Amino acid sequence: MQLAVLGCGMMGTAAIYDLTQNNKIARIIAADIDIDNARELRDRFGDDRIDPIAIDVNDLGDVRTKLAGSKAILGAIHYKYNYELSKLAVELGSHYCDLGGNNSVVDEQMTLSDEAKKAGISIIPDCGLAPGMVSVVVAHGESQFDVLKDIHIRVGGLPQHPEPPLNYKLVFSVEGLINEYVEPVRAIRDGKLVMLPPLSEIEEISFPTPFEKLEAFTTSGGTSTLVKTYFGKTENLDYKTIRYPGHCEKMKMLMDLGFFSPEKIYAGGKKVTPRTVTGAIFEEALLNDDKDSVLVQVELVGQISGKLKSLKYRLIDYHDDSTGLSAMMRMTAFPAIIISQMQADGRITARGTVPQELAVPPEPFFEELAKRKIVFETIWTDL
Repeated sequence: MQLAVLGCGMMGTAAIYDLTQNNKIARIIAADIDIDNARELRDRFGDDRIDPIAIDVNDLGDVRTKLAGSKAILGAIHYKYNYELSKLAVELGSHYCDLGGNNSVVDEQMTLSDEAKKAGISIIPDCGLAPGMVSVVVAHGESQFDVLKDIHIRVGGLPQHPEPPLNYKLVFSVEGLINEYVEPVRAIRDGKLVMLPPLSEIEEISFPTPFEKLEAFTTSGGTSTLVKTYFGKTENLDYKTIRYPGHCEKMKMLMDLGFFSPEKIYAGGKKVTPRTVTGAIFEEALLNDDKDSVLVQVELVGQISGKLKSLKYRLIDYHDDSTGLSAMMRMTAFPAIIISQMQADGRITARGTVPQELAVPPEPFFEELAKRKIVFETIWTDL
């Protein structure tokens, strides 16, 4: 069986590591525009099944030729390529999932559902952490209630030793980070589909030591397809990102001043894009050696036998010294590559473009997470 990972960055690295733990896979395609990135992973993990391949995703013919024969493909590159890669997966007859990150692109991918069904494949967008794993958690939680009332998702990647002024460490692509901070936020409020402004509705949130005092605020993308799947099934559904206190206010100031604008301006006699410049500054200032952690809380409120109850799924994950994988790499790449392997081995039976909350069976998914030491604590409370 041949599986392919397109993109050998942080998340692609963790995904390829995970595939090396599966002895049923005969060939692991590690594809990247820079062949040295792919070769480095083969050397790092010492697995001859890893086949490093240079691919330029702007040349779809080249991608088609080099990924042919893959049972499943994981797209771990910029979200702007995900629609074309989904179309290519249909042509190849290969299952496809990706790390997503942009609602509009996911909407485009959903239009390919009939073609994917005819090809006998599944396309599952927006895998990873959030969007991603939390969607499967929500699906599992929904099954515990007779009537669902509220769904509140809170997720964040944090440095273990925060440093001012932002108290943040860049743990995934800077483009993805800025996108979350500037795009409108899809939610359900009082039974209605709404668009909320990003970087708003700051609330306090607490986890066990040393994360007792944190903040959470609206960011885009985390709800993904959940708002459509659960419209009419729940009164409220929202997603917020977790950070150390004060982070949101600083990001909001930068956004209001135009630092995230995609429109070019003149500076130093040249045309520059503020968003690109800000991203470059973030990459310089926020990439450091501090180890990270990931915090997740998914709360569902509803009725069981006429009684109102709350169910919280919570976990804290830390940088793994034994593998060298950060918490964000583990929590983003592992859920996605688990789904890719479940597509390939037939445990995911859905066909077409299907949201993961509808496509991924929760129990086998949780079992796979547990093998990777990702285990949720569940907390029931009577309300």
